[in-house]
Amino acid sequence: MNRPPSLSSPPIATMQTNPVLVESAVVFSVVMCVHMAVWNQHSWCCVALVIQAFYVQHKWDRLLRNGNAVFQWRLSANSGIVPAVMVMPLLGVALREKCAASGNVYFERFSMVVTVTGMMLALFLSLLALGITRPVPTNTCVIAGVASSAILYTVKQTLTVSEVIEVLEVLLIFVYLSLIVLYLLPRCFTPGEALLIVGGISFIVNQLIKRSLNMAEVKGEPVHYFLPVVVVGSLLLGVFFALLFCFMESETWVSSLFFHMMTAVLGLGILMPWLSLLIRRHPIMWLLDFVTLNDKRLCLLGYWVLLATLATLVVLHQNYQRQSGSKKHQASTVVRKYFHLIVVATFVPGLVYDRQLLHVASVGCLGAFLLLEYVRYFRIRPLGQLLRQLLTLFLDERDSGPLILTHIYLLLGMSLPIWLFPGPCAPKGILPGAGGLVPYAGVLAVGVGDTVASVFGSSMGEIRWPGTKKTVEGTATSVFAQIIAVAIFLIFDPTINLNSTYSWIVGSITMVAMLEAYTSQIDNLLLPLYLFILLLL
Repeated sequence: MNRPPSLSSPPIATMQTNPVLVESAVVFSVVMCVHMAVWNQHSWCCVALVIQAFYVQHKWDRLLRNGNAVFQWRLSANSGIVPAVMVMPLLGVALREKCAASGNVYFERFSMVVTVTGMMLALFLSLLALGITRPVPTNTCVIAGVASSAILYTVKQTLTVSEVIEVLEVLLIFVYLSLIVLYLLPRCFTPGEALLIVGGISFIVNQLIKRSLNMAEVKGEPVHYFLPVVVVGSLLLGVFFALLFCFMESETWVSSLFFHMMTAVLGLGILMPWLSLLIRRHPIMWLLDFVTLNDKRLCLLGYWVLLATLATLVVLHQNYQRQSGSKKHQASTVVRKYFHLIVVATFVPGLVYDRQLLHVASVGCLGAFLLLEYVRYFRIRPLGQLLRQLLTLFLDERDSGPLILTHIYLLLGMSLPIWLFPGPCAPKGILPGAGGLVPYAGVLAVGVGDTVASVFGSSMGEIRWPGTKKTVEGTATSVFAQIIAVAIFLIFDPTINLNSTYSWIVGSITMVAMLEAYTSQIDNLLLPLYLFILLLL
């Protein structure tokens, strides 16, 4: 017998919040903040781009759900088109504003190329989604066509012919590199992450080729040439051996010896002479002089060696616990955040005392991480199998592909604000107002904010944000912890002068914390970039 429902019974259906919509709303808020602060042709194009990206993201998400998205993408995540496609355009717009204010025409034009390159990559990804969607989405095609027309008209009005050719070169490299990377590395990226990572690598490759072909125009600090050479060298090494080991076994001693020999040939026979041409000195001799310039640098290096030893001991201890206990034991969230704290302890002294040394050290660390990941992935003897056993303990749901990239993303998130810092556009290397915190964007967003949100949210959080597993308590403590960190940086770093920009800083931190709560993309990569953009304004 059916009883009538009581007045206290819950409703039959409740409206659930779609986290993708909230994520897009946060990104749109960031775009509008940039637009209101800058207000030029390119910022209007960013508004048009985020609107069409929102419609295209819906098509990409449907393709992923139906399994019709051409390549195999990372599981348990949406396409991430909206947050990813806006990074390069917004970054270029913010950099252009700073360079124009300082009167640096060269870097102002360079920033415009960054903006337009990001827009062209986004339009290409949109065209790809619309081309493989059946039936053809008429409304989305119209919106994408209007946005594309506005962007192309702006490009025609603002860029020179040589700059347009440069943008097309990056687009060409991106197309071919995407085909190679996405074929060789299935399930490692979402479409948005692939755009951000492969697009950034394509831009770096093109810049290095351009500067190598115009040696007479090469200028700037030698420090800034290490990153592109390391990125290009790592790319060549990875693609070469990924293709080679498709046809031969990689776990034999013969293959391992060949790997080590070719790595030495690439490093000593190609990359070292290439770098010496760019910096006009032998790289090893320059590096020795650079490191031993003063006692402060030697002390920092010794301190970093101690922290690296500590991180290694944490890994070994966790693996010892797994061997003595359950074989299925995985490191908890709190244990994984130990590494965030170690990285914060590594980066903060470098930011306060010697940013150039930190720049070079982080680039060297990136090269070492990539090389070790190749050794693990290809099972190169004698360390390949050992690294595979040690690192599988720290896997999470984002490492669904053949590569383990979490630790590399953590390093990138902390380092990108330092590598992207517009030194030539900053008088005496210091930006006024909130710009003084720009190099600390990675430390704030990832080292402090993400760590505190994860630890407090998983241990004490009870109220969840609608549609996600993240908690309100975690987000609130994240914002509070970052504000405290800003106050600490003000005490120890005399170069920071906020000039009454506290409300903008708090608002920027809050928006990025909300993005962390709702995004399913790699937060270690996205959050520092968005905080960098907001603090740069």
